[in-house]
Amino acid sequence: MRRVMVTGAAGGVGSACVRVFRNAGYEVVGVDRQPSSDADLHIQFDVGRPDCGVEIVQALDSMEIDGLVNNAADALDKLAVDVTAEDFDNVYAVNLRAPLLLASALKQDLAARSGFVVNVASVHAVATSKSVAGYAATKGGLLAMTRALALEWAPDVRVNAVLPGAVNTRMLQEGLARSGMTMDEFAERQPLGRVGDAIEIAEAIHFLAVNTFTTGSALIVDGGATARLSTE
Repeated sequence: MRRVMVTGAAGGVGSACVRVFRNAGYEVVGVDRQPSSDADLHIQFDVGRPDCGVEIVQALDSMEIDGLVNNAADALDKLAVDVTAEDFDNVYAVNLRAPLLLASALKQDLAARSGFVVNVASVHAVATSKSVAGYAATKGGLLAMTRALALEWAPDVRVNAVLPGAVNTRMLQEGLARSGMTMDEFAERQPLGRVGDAIEIAEAIHFLAVNTFTTGSALIVDGGATARLSTE
């Protein structure tokens, strides 16, 4: 049986990935700070730990992995001048360092099985907003890292990124609550007139996982948000 690891498996996009991959016949190993998810095997673990790659491999206990979805992420909603070193270190550890360490720790296994890595970046990697400089920096770095790993690891491992826009998850809901904007008001600003559903992002991730002629790519799934000029 094919086996995929999904980090942030208990969250909105992560849990949708679990469902999509299980429906496609994969066994899913979920990794999350939360104690449980719908994955076949759940590992409660904080990927922000500095030795996350080594510790996850130990937890797998020789279990073979065909693919990795680096989905776990932390938000950082602060003006740049208010971001502390601790703030940035925390978001960097989860959003950028962990994907590199986990992918590198699993690389030998992935290569042996002609596997894949899908990094869940964000449209903030290419077009962003105020008060998210630290978050945007990590997602931009994740996109650059995706291209670099795709070149280093070809042809044995395919490495791609998906760039979600506004998706109805707890992270978006919490961000809107801080801004005072309702979900309906925010949806009206989107070209398609709605925010995305987590399952739509999971399906894009699955596409990148199974398309064997795609590597180093960045698939934007944002309802058209980045296509619009900000002056319009």
